Amino acid sequence: MIRFDNVSKTFGDFTVLNGVNLSFPKGKISVVIGRSGAGKSVILKHIMGFLQPDHGSVWIDGEDTSNWNTQRWRKNRKKFGMLFQDSALFDSMSVWENVAFPLLEHTDKSRDEIDEIVRKKLRMVGLVNAEDKNPSDLSGGMRKRVGLARAIALDPEVVLFDEPSSGLDPIVTTVIDGLVLETQKETGCTYVVISHDMASVYRIADKIAMIYDGKVVIDGTSAEVQSSTDPLVHQFTNGALEGPFNIYY
Repeated sequence: MIRFDNVSKTFGDFTVLNGVNLSFPKGKISVVIGRSGAGKSVILKHIMGFLQPDHGSVWIDGEDTSNWNTQRWRKNRKKFGMLFQDSALFDSMSVWENVAFPLLEHTDKSRDEIDEIVRKKLRMVGLVNAEDKNPSDLSGGMRKRVGLARAIALDPEVVLFDEPSSGLDPIVTTVIDGLVLETQKETGCTYVVISHDMASVYRIADKIAMIYDGKVVIDGTSAEVQSSTDPLVHQFTNGALEGPFNIYY
């Protein structure tokens, strides 16, 4: 569904991506891991077209995006849903209004049609009779659920997740992981996830890619990552103090 072909990106004197070759298979859950500042969010911004490569190309659904103009990118973004790290709900809107927002903005559906979709998406994430609540009345886990319902409201082809387990306790994280798996199976979407939580990563990932020093150091299944003898991979995935990473930064 998405392919990075020798992508490089530099900000000033700092090279964030250095010849990245990476693919995100259609209808699968791919997770990108790596330390803070490794370039994970930069990868998401390239997928959405908010950043363009200095070198190389990003392919989406078989198309090279190098020559896409602003209008073409805007059209393409309708294929995408996004669950932000802090859920990014509109506090002035109810749960119903938050989930309905993309439908109101980007479709000509009637109020009744939108209401049916909103209730369906909320049921998919395990929220029933929550339409009239305000985000401020919700727990962190419930806010994530609303954010996920909104992300899939337009039936996107791709959903991007920025640290979906951030700020959640281990039990709620497991619940959210289950919802990620269930909604992906039901929708058939391509999911691209950024995460630091290795327990969560191993539960949900069809494939895992680790970024270090601007390059992909491993790209494989959960089993392949867990059995890797690469010292970088081993130190990061196990949270070990001893290893090639400089822990003082």
